[in-house]
Amino acid sequence: MKIAHIVCTFPPYHGGMGNVAFEMVRHQLERGDDVRVYTPNYYEPKEIKAADEVPEEVHAEELTEMEETVHRLAPTLKYGNAARMSSLKDELEDVDLVHLHYPFFGTAGMVKKWREAHRDKRLVVSYHMESRAKGWKGMIFDIYAAIYMPQVLQTADAIVASSFEYVRSTKAARYLAKRPEAWHELPFGVDTDRFSPHYVTDHLYKKHALHANTPVLLFVGGMDSAHAFKGIETLLKALSTLKRTEQQMPQVVLVGDGNLRRKYMLMSKGMGLSRYVRFAGRISDEELPEYYAFADAVVLPSDNAAEAFGMVLIEAYASGTPVIASDLPGVRTVATHAGTVFPAKDAPALAKVITEFMALPPARIEQLKHDARQAAEQVYQWPRVAEELDIIYKNCFKS
Repeated sequence: MKIAHIVCTFPPYHGGMGNVAFEMVRHQLERGDDVRVYTPNYYEPKEIKAADEVPEEVHAEELTEMEETVHRLAPTLKYGNAARMSSLKDELEDVDLVHLHYPFFGTAGMVKKWREAHRDKRLVVSYHMESRAKGWKGMIFDIYAAIYMPQVLQTADAIVASSFEYVRSTKAARYLAKRPEAWHELPFGVDTDRFSPHYVTDHLYKKHALHANTPVLLFVGGMDSAHAFKGIETLLKALSTLKRTEQQMPQVVLVGDGNLRRKYMLMSKGMGLSRYVRFAGRISDEELPEYYAFADAVVLPSDNAAEAFGMVLIEAYASGTPVIASDLPGVRTVATHAGTVFPAKDAPALAKVITEFMALPPARIEQLKHDARQAAEQVYQWPRVAEELDIIYKNCFKS
């Protein structure tokens, strides 16, 4: 069976959807499957020829080994992460099954037409999230959801979602209700070898001028306009609330970069938080597991349902680190294994949760760490997820 993954972003671009597709493909290749990836060519070829030429924060070594599998097509139209890859039609002629990572504006409709023209082929769709935005962009998303999303979802032989709870909160809920037999709840996975509690992390305290006896909260996420929903402003306001009320202050390390990073840094300074907040910027792929392991808790303060799952939560779990997250559909399903939630955009509520976490007795903290690692091993390991995905593929051909 020849499998083609079609996704709007893929490493070295740093983004959740592309990273999920990357891990699926990596595990399928390890199993010996015949897999290809089709994604827009956002990078010059010279940037992806060797590990030392790939942005080091995104799967450099594995990506170099995988590059023959990845086909980066020149888009005929492109806007942000939306692209139309007109040459895709010819590329799919000998493919048995297409796995479309949705949303993919500009290309999803082409995949739907491919499936209609090839009745002996199969189409699997990963419903990653509902696209949301304000203003004219939000209007375009709404029009697309009303016209094109139903066509894609109704054409698919199987639809995979990380959480039915999340799907029921989106415009796709009606299609889950109409065709429940076509939908499969399958969480995203985590590499429990790469992310582990067993890291020596003392030097990070020195690197960021932190005190070893004060709790460290960690944020990991994009700081560009596309990831403005990650809720960094809510986190900073919560810390400001703690400071004004003279509560015990945690130390906070924010990992990530983007065009909004300077804005957040100025906001932090203006709130008088410089003593407590560290902007680590972009770190390497190799460093990331160590940051998770040295944190006392990972915070995901996302503002709205643009956050559908929270990959950082299961990476934290694999590292034996508890979490604090916004109470959002899909996110709370993950966060409550070994953590707590608070109402999205509610800075005082987040401040209260942080205070309560820092007051937990050591025995409770140790139990949360154990629960976190156990959830990663029993629910979110990639090999288990890949095995279930393979069963979904095979069952498509039985219908």
